[in-house]
Amino acid sequence: MTEVTFGAGRKALASGASKINLHEVEPKADRPTPGSADLCLITADSLERVVEDLAVHGVPVEEGPVDRTSATGPIRGEYFRDPDRNLVEVSVYR
Repeated sequence: MTEVTFGAGRKALASGASKINLHEVEPKADRPTPGSADLCLITADSLERVVEDLAVHGVPVEEGPVDRTSATGPIRGEYFRDPDRNLVEVSVYR
């Protein structure tokens, strides 16, 4: 894995087409603990479809759509929490 610096000095670990964003105590991480990280999944569906599916399953969107940088380029995504309150992003390439 390769260390990546992005945004305002944030750090991530990249490997191929995957990137793990590392957290310090900040508003994005609900309960950051050593070893915690957020997760971004890339979808071939539209973000509108993702939001519809989340709503059908009663999953509230925390933020989105938002533009971000992935391991391979610009993406647009929606953020929500898993049952353990970890941040999950589902995105499409821009």
